[in-house]
Amino acid sequence: MLEMTAASARRTAVAAQGFGGRRSTGAATRARVVGAVGRTGLLQLDSVSVAVRAHYMPVFSRIGGYDRDLLDAAAWRHTAAKPRALVEYWAHEAALIPIEDWPLMRWRMRRYAHGRWAGEKRVLERNPTLGRDVLAVIAEVGATSAGEVERHLEIESGGRRGPWWGRSDVKVVCEQLFAAGELSVGRRVAFTRHYDLAERVLPADLLSTDIGEDDAIRELVRRAGRALGVATASDLRDYYRLAAAETRPALADLVDSGDLQPVTVRGWDEPAYLAADARTPRRPAGTALLSPFDPLVFCRPRTERIFGFRYRIEIYTPAHKRVHGYYVFPFLHDGDLVARVDLKADRAADALRVPGAFVEGGADAGAVAEALAVELRSMANWLGLSDVVVGERGDLAAKLAAQL
Repeated sequence: MLEMTAASARRTAVAAQGFGGRRSTGAATRARVVGAVGRTGLLQLDSVSVAVRAHYMPVFSRIGGYDRDLLDAAAWRHTAAKPRALVEYWAHEAALIPIEDWPLMRWRMRRYAHGRWAGEKRVLERNPTLGRDVLAVIAEVGATSAGEVERHLEIESGGRRGPWWGRSDVKVVCEQLFAAGELSVGRRVAFTRHYDLAERVLPADLLSTDIGEDDAIRELVRRAGRALGVATASDLRDYYRLAAAETRPALADLVDSGDLQPVTVRGWDEPAYLAADARTPRRPAGTALLSPFDPLVFCRPRTERIFGFRYRIEIYTPAHKRVHGYYVFPFLHDGDLVARVDLKADRAADALRVPGAFVEGGADAGAVAEALAVELRSMANWLGLSDVVVGERGDLAAKLAAQL
């Protein structure tokens, strides 16, 4: 069996995620933006916008500055000249995925037909006709938010709230219909989902494509392997949130076909699998700020195993108990995680604020500060902010402030 060093596995994992290549110095094209998503397979969605919304950042981390409207248009607008390239669904979590991957999720949609979780099922049980009513409204008015659906239902019921549902029930049912594949997201307005019938969002050929559960899961595991480069079975499962029992036969098939090769990685406590097309650079490469939800780091056990970097998001931790800050970005430099910075886009002050900056043990603080300053200026410029302001928290703050 092939054996890899921990360092070569790290270089393989970073390269598989699209780091180490040329980054844009000018305006990136739509094709390059969509290509970056194709490389990772998904972009996790999250509502926190203290610095920049989670789905925008991984593309910037990989290709550099780009017009965020290119990503918006690829996901939430469709024209004959520029067809929709991305679509929302439950992948790792709520995520944007390449639109051609939608049939790979049909088995999951079937599982969610009667509710994705217990609360949804209870809402459906006490509102047996609400789903039909929601679909009727959306069929008539087009892409619509849950709040607008409720207002339409109230108008139809004479201005009174319906006897079977309240506002939260309408939102829950919209989400259930989205999970079941009957609705998709036609557009977003101020990050609010506007649901539309799936047949009006997705091309007919994708809607008519039915991939069996076993085949779909095998393909998702293969794609996870390609996106991760080298990974344990638990890493592969986590990427698309698959269960161990359904992943086990897929792994066996992919090993038999040569798509995955079993390997041992020195220092890892689990067997691993190397993707057939994985590249292991001779030298470490890749420098970028990473969103907390970047696919390189969103599996926290894998991040700790590969980089020795223990990361926990502290948004829900009381301020006086936070170790590093509210919304902390790991900093990848020369293929390793060497620092972390708490970031906030302060539009009123026209500045990217860095309340805290922390170097990882063993890293050269001066070299890290110099490289990090370049990335922070680049990020500020991409966000349309003219300044970078460093606070006093953290053992890297003083050196970083001096660089800026």
